[in-house]
Amino acid sequence: MIRLDQQASVRGQVQPQEVANLAAEGITVLVNNRPDGEEPDQPRAHEIEDAAAVAGIAYHHIPITRGIGPAEVAAMRQVLEEAEGGQLLAFCRSGNRSALALALAKRERGETADDVQRCLSDAGFDAGPIAHLL
Repeated sequence: MIRLDQQASVRGQVQPQEVANLAAEGITVLVNNRPDGEEPDQPRAHEIEDAAAVAGIAYHHIPITRGIGPAEVAAMRQVLEEAEGGQLLAFCRSGNRSALALALAKRERGETADDVQRCLSDAGFDAGPIAHLL
């Protein structure tokens, strides 16, 4: 798990059997940025959603397929706002798409471009693919 800030972290694929442990670690919101069927062995969104419901974690499926567009940024922004005061974990195959989507949502919420880029850089992510949008 890679922490972006006090509220948000990202990582690669979450398995349904891991969700209870994530809840025990303090995760209150889980965001799945993978479309179903991206890889043949990945769990389906509904399997993770079911595990999140059992664990008492809010779950959102915001698949990012062909890039991060306005709809995905708006959805991530809404999730960030709803998660205020909680711990959000967003995941995709590697964590990269999730980190970039969260960065754009943070920028839309009013964080400076410098702060967003620094957050990504400090976490080991390259802001280059979204720099023109910051």
